Amino acid sequence: MIKRVLIIGGYGNFGSFITRAMAQENNIQLIIAGRTINKADKLAQEINTINKIETIDIDINNDLSNKLNIIKPDIVIHTSGPFQTQSYNVAKACIEQGCHYIDLADGRGFVAGIRELDDLAKAKDVLIISGASSVPCLTVAIVDHYKSEFSSLDKLDYGITTAQKTTRGLATTAAILGYTGKVFKTIIDGKESNIFGWQGLHARKYKHLGWRLLGNCDVPDLVLFPERYPELKTIRFYAGLEIPFIHLTLWILSWLVRIKLIRHLEKTTPLLLRISFLFDCLGTSNSAFHMELSGKGNDGTQKQINFELTARSGDGPYIPCIPIILITKAIVKGDIMKIGAYPCVDFVTLGEYLDALTKMDITWEVGA
Repeated sequence: MIKRVLIIGGYGNFGSFITRAMAQENNIQLIIAGRTINKADKLAQEINTINKIETIDIDINNDLSNKLNIIKPDIVIHTSGPFQTQSYNVAKACIEQGCHYIDLADGRGFVAGIRELDDLAKAKDVLIISGASSVPCLTVAIVDHYKSEFSSLDKLDYGITTAQKTTRGLATTAAILGYTGKVFKTIIDGKESNIFGWQGLHARKYKHLGWRLLGNCDVPDLVLFPERYPELKTIRFYAGLEIPFIHLTLWILSWLVRIKLIRHLEKTTPLLLRISFLFDCLGTSNSAFHMELSGKGNDGTQKQINFELTARSGDGPYIPCIPIILITKAIVKGDIMKIGAYPCVDFVTLGEYLDALTKMDITWEVGA
C-alpha cells in the first residue's frame, strides 16, 4: 500500500537530500512542501520517480491544519528549522490530522520536550519523533553499541568539525548563532555546570583532516544523556569550523554576547552567512565527527574507545538526514508500530546507520 509522505522544506539543503533518497520507493508518494512553490516544482521536475511527486505551498505558521486536511498525509517530515525558536504547532497539527510526524531538530529543549505530546499522540495512535538527526540518534547509537564494553562509562567527549565547502543555509546558521555566547548546562566531573556556546576553545587533531578548532555546542544530548546514562560524570559536545579565522571570529563574537555587548547575534545570520561563503576558496569539502568514550572496562582497568568518522566530497551534511530516511521507510513497511511522542533514541542501531552511509564518501574507524 502506498503511503503519502509530506516533506516540509523538501527542497532545502537537508530536505532535498531526503526527497531524492526516497524518490525511488514504490510504496511512497512524496509531497514536497514549503513557502516557495516554485522551488518545490523545480525539484519535483528534476527527479525521476516511480510515483509522480506532488507539490504544495505551506507556511507552518499559517493555516497548517487545513493544508494537512487537503493533503491527507500518512507521514509528515519537518525539516524547516531553526527549531530552537519553534513551538510544537506542526507536531500538534499532525496529531490532530492523525498522521505520523518526524523532524530533524537539533534544539536541546525542543527535542527533549517533545515528550509532553505523548498522551495526545497515543490517543490518536500516531508516532511523533523529534531529533531524527545525528544528535541524538547517531550519538545514542554509538554509546549503546559500545557501552557493554564498560563496567562503568564515566565520560563522553565528542563533536563535529564541518567543511568550509559545504551546503549551509540560514536555518542551520541561525541555530548556531542562537546559542553562541549564551549559557547552557552540562555535567562536568559529576556536577551540573554552566558553559557558554562556542567557548571552551581548543584544538583536536583528526586522523585524516589534521588539526581543527572546536568550541562548546548545545545539543539535545546534554539533557537526554544524564537521564539515559546516569553513571556518566562528564558530557562535553563540541563543534568547529574548518577555517581557523572564521572559527576564531565566532569565538570573539561569543564573548561580546557573553558580556552583553551583543544581545541577538542570530539577527546577523544573513550577513554572516554571505561573508562566510567568501572564504570557500580556502577550505575543503571534508568534515569529521569523533566520540571518545572513557571509563572502566569489564576487567576493572581504565578503558577508552575512540570512534572517528570522516566525510569527504561534501557528504557530511547528509549524515543528519539518515535517521529520517530509515525511520520513514520502516514505518511505511510496518516495521515500526510504536505510538507516542519521543526523542529519536532507540529507533536506529549503529549498524543500520553506518550501512546507510556506505553509498557516500564517508569512512569510519574505531581505536583505543
